[in-house]
Amino acid sequence: MSRRTSRKRQSTEQIELTIEAIGFEGIAIARHENIVHFVKKAVPGDVILAEVFSKKSNFAEARIKEIITPSPLRQVPICNHFGVCGGCSWQNLPIEEQRKWKKQHVADAFERIGKISIGELTETLASPRTLHYRNKMEFSFGASRWLTDDEMSSSEEEVHKNFALGLHIPGRFDKVLDVDNCYIAHELSGKILKKIREQALALGVSAYNARQHSGFLRNVILRNTTATNEIMVILLTSEPVTKADEQMIEWFEQEFPILFGELTTIIHAVNRTTSPVAVGEPRIIKGNGFITEKVLGVEFRITPFSFFQTNPWLLGQFLSSILHSANLASSENIWDLYCGTGSITLPASKFVSKSFGVELSDGSIEDAKANAARNKIANVEFFAEDLHKPSALRLLQSFPSPDVIIIDPPRAGVHQTLLSHILEVSAPRLVYVSCNPSTQARDCSLLAEKYEIQNVQPVDMFPHTYHVESIAQLTLRQK
Repeated sequence: MSRRTSRKRQSTEQIELTIEAIGFEGIAIARHENIVHFVKKAVPGDVILAEVFSKKSNFAEARIKEIITPSPLRQVPICNHFGVCGGCSWQNLPIEEQRKWKKQHVADAFERIGKISIGELTETLASPRTLHYRNKMEFSFGASRWLTDDEMSSSEEEVHKNFALGLHIPGRFDKVLDVDNCYIAHELSGKILKKIREQALALGVSAYNARQHSGFLRNVILRNTTATNEIMVILLTSEPVTKADEQMIEWFEQEFPILFGELTTIIHAVNRTTSPVAVGEPRIIKGNGFITEKVLGVEFRITPFSFFQTNPWLLGQFLSSILHSANLASSENIWDLYCGTGSITLPASKFVSKSFGVELSDGSIEDAKANAARNKIANVEFFAEDLHKPSALRLLQSFPSPDVIIIDPPRAGVHQTLLSHILEVSAPRLVYVSCNPSTQARDCSLLAEKYEIQNVQPVDMFPHTYHVESIAQLTLRQK
């Protein structure tokens, strides 16, 4: 085996590369002998010695063997987990450069994938906060710990190979990196993880094994708001089986709230399924079971497992840009498709005659209705329906004709059947909000049969990651 590995290493090609750009998903790009090389963790301007590990006819993949000359843009990441957890893959790049490349990725998507022109591409909307900006973080327990280089070389016996509390390694559902702090989560996250980890290890409580579907501890979820400064912590477990499991719950109910008196809501939830999705049956230990956010004059109730935009520091500007693109009038009707909990629908309803929101998730629609009642917004109706099924088209046909359609689909984009129906309806204005410029550009190329793109606004909702939101403003072509 060792000789086979040795021969493989000897045959690995090593070349010098100058990094030219950053492509989709944050992977750097270099060219050598007319072949495009993709390199992770590199920065434009780096000169590197690269080890090529995969070679195709028209591209190759390589890893950094040595940085010969660092780029003047390269900066030291603030997080000691950088490059392993995969979450903040751009922490080695200044925030201004991150926004520049996000704008470029949106432009590339419309030019290369959509092959359509856009009237104007504005500068990337910046987040007021670039650290500790997320209002929700899901941390996972794992029975198969991802060992870092330092842990593998350590002679200490304190490395718990069968226990981790942190974040999943990219591409590995069964491997969890033990995390002591997270710089995009709430400032309390590190202290909360530390205390829960210490108690679990002291009691000998088992972490969930994703392969065997066994083990007690599954997730720690942190949620918080900016308007009311509320903080929610959810401990998600399987059903307790051992005495240690029951002792862990008892500690979480009695001692944990004392340790963190600033927490407004504490919940223990049980997941009785084998699904990796972090949801369960909640039981309130402290608080009223929800936290409240306020955006553009609308209060939103956020329950333990409901969806809400994860960067509240930028959310007001983000929603304002959507409403500005919609150019709403008091006599108009709007459709908000993939409406979630109504974060767009409810602020928009203040400016129109009637709003209709449609979303697949029953829970999200329940929250949307509750939020409408809470804010005494009566000119809106919400419906739980799968927009990719024929029944959704029948539902849409029952609505009054829209003056504006707002769509905010998942990363996969809009289903072809729904796109065809939108073209048939031919609303005068359309606003397409997306977290994936590639599918947005693809869909807009089909909508170009009847629509022109007036403006596209990139939005940096997720600093230090390659993810970018974008808002496309479309208007019906004049006949």
